[in-house]
Amino acid sequence: MENIKQEPAKILFVDDEPNILSSLRRLFRNQGYHIQTAESGADGIKALEAEPFDLVISDMRMPEMDGVRFLEHVRSLYPNTVRILLTGYSDIQSIQEAINRGEIYRYITKPWDDNDITLLVKHALERHALEREKRRLEELTQKQNDELKALNASLEVKVEERTRELRRAAESLVAMNGKLKASFITSIKVFSSVIEMRGGNLAGHSLRVADLSRKMAMKMGLDARATQEVFVAALLHNIGKVGFSDDLLALAVNQMNGDNLGLYRKHPLRAEQLLMPLEDLRGSAGIIRAQLECFNGEGFPDGQSGFNIPTGARILALASDYYNYQNGTLLQRRLRPEEARDVIMHGIGKRYDPQVVKAFSDVMSGVEETAQENGLQSWQLQPGMTVTRDVIAKDGFLLLSADHVLDERLIEQIQEFEKAMNVRLTYYIRIDRRT
Repeated sequence: MENIKQEPAKILFVDDEPNILSSLRRLFRNQGYHIQTAESGADGIKALEAEPFDLVISDMRMPEMDGVRFLEHVRSLYPNTVRILLTGYSDIQSIQEAINRGEIYRYITKPWDDNDITLLVKHALERHALEREKRRLEELTQKQNDELKALNASLEVKVEERTRELRRAAESLVAMNGKLKASFITSIKVFSSVIEMRGGNLAGHSLRVADLSRKMAMKMGLDARATQEVFVAALLHNIGKVGFSDDLLALAVNQMNGDNLGLYRKHPLRAEQLLMPLEDLRGSAGIIRAQLECFNGEGFPDGQSGFNIPTGARILALASDYYNYQNGTLLQRRLRPEEARDVIMHGIGKRYDPQVVKAFSDVMSGVEETAQENGLQSWQLQPGMTVTRDVIAKDGFLLLSADHVLDERLIEQIQEFEKAMNVRLTYYIRIDRRT
């Protein structure tokens, strides 16, 4: 992209502990960023008044002005600056205030993992650059619209040229929005991995649950939007446990009682509270809330039963339990895969929806589809088809990522793009055959 700023990104670190600032400066010194530090919220505000910053990372606990108040001030005066909270304690209420009042991009707990924090900053700055370019294109489109209104009817040639420019700008916006969505999912996957770092036996757990949930959702005929919401909910279904102690995380559910069990049963509610401020995640937040509901009505937190439980939550309940039986989260003893399946089967009509169990059995027992692919032209595409390879334009720009499920609107955009750019692309689509 020609107009993205080439100068180094500017990052401001705000913390009242000089050793923390020194550690952050050392960590990012060789990353190619312009780094500045401030030892208080007031000093941070002065730094922002002196020059613009792309990203601000602020400590939560600071005298006089804490991280929530400081980031709220940054959001009010510098809304385009990415805001990240650095906190050394698991205070869900304070984190929620930072999300609601400061509209933070992410939060990081102390002590941090160097690789995770550098990757998080990299993704945040990439997203910031994409949003800045999107705003530039929108401003350009608005400017060109205003110019079109002022053109004289006799200047047909000039009108035609401006129309072509608007079409190119609109196509760039469509492509940019697609890349932002891909970046959003990537960020969720990274955040999911960070959550699992506190559980020694949970590495990759959420991705496995998400993959199984997506397969079952597709087997049950859910549309692309509903399938995506289930997938995202599965990636984030354990976010409500971020405030749990290490002892509670290590305790199997069947060993819990009293306060421990009550705290565990509330983690879906905490997850919903954390995610609801993000409009794009509200559907997934509702699924996560109901993940401990039982088909027979004996679950938590609302005691819903049967088909009153969201379909995505019924899918997530089975997928997460299947892997939790194997990693020792639910029972003191880790079960083998076939033992976990037996427990699922015994829970039909009690914990699990019989239709979901049927989809699970089809996915796990070999009645699955054998993935093959076929190269198609855009006019052959149909809603519901799944792309098996990344679709790359001739200039190297990513149009679609692998595993993307096509819908009617997206197919129209693909065909409009080919017509405007005078190109023909090949789209590799999954062909499912029964084994």
